[in-house]
Amino acid sequence: MSEHPLFQPVRVGEVDLANRVVMAPLTRNRADPATDAVTDLTAEYYAQRASAGLIITEASQISPEGKGYAWTPGIHSPTQVAAWRKVVDAVHARGGKIFVQLWHVGRISHVSLQPGGQAPVSSTDRPAKAKTFDGKDFVDTSAPRRLEASEIPRILADYRAAARNAMEAGFDGVELHAANGYLIDQFLKDGVNDRDDAYGGSLENRSRLLVEAVEAILAEVPAGRVGVRVSPFSTVNDAADSNPKALAEHVVARLDPFGLAYLHLVEGQTGGPRDLPEGVDLTALRKAFRGAWMVNNGYDREMAMKAVESGYADLVAFGRPFISNPDLVERLRRGAPLNPLDTSTLYGGGAKGYTDYPTLDQLAEA
Repeated sequence: MSEHPLFQPVRVGEVDLANRVVMAPLTRNRADPATDAVTDLTAEYYAQRASAGLIITEASQISPEGKGYAWTPGIHSPTQVAAWRKVVDAVHARGGKIFVQLWHVGRISHVSLQPGGQAPVSSTDRPAKAKTFDGKDFVDTSAPRRLEASEIPRILADYRAAARNAMEAGFDGVELHAANGYLIDQFLKDGVNDRDDAYGGSLENRSRLLVEAVEAILAEVPAGRVGVRVSPFSTVNDAADSNPKALAEHVVARLDPFGLAYLHLVEGQTGGPRDLPEGVDLTALRKAFRGAWMVNNGYDREMAMKAVESGYADLVAFGRPFISNPDLVERLRRGAPLNPLDTSTLYGGGAKGYTDYPTLDQLAEA
């Protein structure tokens, strides 16, 4: 009896993966507070999960301005690049593949986290009805400053530099974070984007920053090693669109010609209900994109196997299950029980709830 397609090797863009199970990006707030660099513990954490077909790292800010939460890692300084290299080497030593997720939070930040205490930047000057973590408490996000059109090239240069840094660190590729109410999503969605210049108004204008960011990244990384994450139907971080169906269709149409490795779609509300707006046909959306189709949001073993077996999805991203199950691929393969998740250790801290979850083999030996 042949193995289920979910667990069979697949080539995605220019990258060969051992299976179709992806570790989704998961913010864990364990970077060095002084440098925003990942640590040796981070390398252990990701190496433990290297049996995933692909690991996508926690979101990593492309600049000091792009930071929105305490203790999140960056990929904009030599110290950070060197630290990420240790992570990449550790994953590669276990036979894994790893992309870094490039992140600019836009208005989902606080002045205490910004260089010089400046206001965060966004498509708008309206504050988000959202919270962030400043290292002590969950606090209201600060009122942003509307980016001038003349500043966009600076943002794009940061994306390009971060992509170059990712290649220097040895990553197999990069994922552009264009989802979940962060900077690019703030431009995409008309509930946040109230501009009247070349970056606001029409779908073409609102998607301009996304397209230009992809182009900036492609100046440093081959298209077959680039993915994009989008969440057109989600309203997380106070980012909603009046016509998410049209937005989704437009974004897919604009991204398809680039020949990207994959498109990573959050189905429904990020980390919430999978309900979709009326008229949305995910299968039709998938057919409009020629690269690999990565699905995400509340997938379990049965759903993942069905999605791949039917041909709808090429890759299935799992989030929280990967936190408490470093050997998630093997557990899914066997249909084995999953370790319970300790939610009290999700954000911040040390090894507890990070690198101490047992594998099936370790449980068998106990």
